[in-house]
Amino acid sequence: MATNLSIDPELIERALEVSGEKTKKAAVTRALQEFIARRRQKRLIELMGKLEWDPEFDYKAERKRD
Repeated sequence: MATNLSIDPELIERALEVSGEKTKKAAVTRALQEFIARRRQKRLIELMGKLEWDPEFDYKAERKRD
């Protein structure tokens, strides 16, 4: 999907510099991926202390393959 964006040139240059990406597209794509990952992590952190865990659950047994 082609998209035209007006992005601050200084931000793009800094993103290219810190990301090590060779193109603006790659830098923007990487920035969006990292943004999404951080937001997902934030949502998981917000769940801490809100979930009830079953102390009898044996996670090691769940990993065993038949």
